[in-house]
Amino acid sequence: MNTDKALLKQDARVIGLVGLAHGTSHFYHLILAALFPWLKPAFNLSYAELAMLMTVFFIVSGIGQALAGFVVDRVGARRVLFFGIGVLGLSAVLLSAANSYTALMLGALVAGVGNSIFHPADYTILNQRVSKARLAHGFSVHGISGNIGWAASPILLTAIAAAGSWRLALLCAAALPLIVLAILFINRDAIRPDPIGAHAASQQQGGTLAFLKLPSVWMCFAFFFLTALALGGIQSFASTGLVKMYGMSLTMATSAYTAYMLASAGGMVLGGFVGSGTQNHDRTIAAAFALAALLALVLASGAPPAWMALILMGLIGFFSGIAGPSRDLMIRAAAPKNATGRVYGVVYSGLDSGLSVGPLIFGLMMDAGRPAMVFVGIALFQFMAIATAVGVGGNTRSTRLKSA
Repeated sequence: MNTDKALLKQDARVIGLVGLAHGTSHFYHLILAALFPWLKPAFNLSYAELAMLMTVFFIVSGIGQALAGFVVDRVGARRVLFFGIGVLGLSAVLLSAANSYTALMLGALVAGVGNSIFHPADYTILNQRVSKARLAHGFSVHGISGNIGWAASPILLTAIAAAGSWRLALLCAAALPLIVLAILFINRDAIRPDPIGAHAASQQQGGTLAFLKLPSVWMCFAFFFLTALALGGIQSFASTGLVKMYGMSLTMATSAYTAYMLASAGGMVLGGFVGSGTQNHDRTIAAAFALAALLALVLASGAPPAWMALILMGLIGFFSGIAGPSRDLMIRAAAPKNATGRVYGVVYSGLDSGLSVGPLIFGLMMDAGRPAMVFVGIALFQFMAIATAVGVGGNTRSTRLKSA
């Protein structure tokens, strides 16, 4: 019994520390976007120039994420995590001192480098340090902490900028990773990596790049790319689309997006229990995304009353959230032993790739005066993601049967 309590305490500690780091990463996703109303007049920028800052952030993060996975497997996740958090803090300091668009671009680039390490480092630590029985719950908390970071960033930064200045807001943002880094350093023993020698031996067997030959790795990449395209549409234009389609106020439409985020977090909690009770994670993903996509098509029809649109957005978020832990467990099952960092790095680079492209695709739909197509596109990308998830699950089940 004492052993069980000690293991529970250890698991909770690791999950909490990794969740704190992941929340910091997502907080930094929006430090520029939240301050656009101040940056635009300060530097006399167009909306396209502002959007380019975000595109640079996610392109750099996506490329860096694929590379960071190799570094994680080579030197250990803890060192890489410490590096990334420190670089995020540096990026906010650089942005706060920016006196030109070029300097803002440099700050966005540095922030992208810092953000690139989190998924391969986080998931490697969770897989190495959390017991298998609680791993699904660890992935659930990991996803929820990211949503909290997304929600907290615009609220805190806009409040500080309104009360003081955008430069002060960025300096305050720089304090967050420093505090988190101190907490992680104090608890560094809990997130210690497995011995590096085990990874080096694995890399000699078949080569460091052998995992790239696995079809399931690229199907996982495609899965993330497609789901990120849908998420990019929701984050960028769902609120604006609801205003144009349903004639609701911007405040109500923003509340619908908030409902999506909160319900998504709730879905992740439930998804942790669902994911821990099955090995067929692709089937959970397929059911959850199918429901989310069908609800998006209902929104696209414009038939429901405006108040129902808010509820539908919440339900889309809830079912999408349920799929989150199963998604991460699906990747874990598809990853070769001791290649966790490399696999998660390459696979999650699909997320950044989709987030860099998605807003552009949906922006064209909005410019064409077709807000309903935003929700049709969201549904389409979610249906396409189901096909990739089923493909990964089929490969994993086949491998499991051969080794049985």
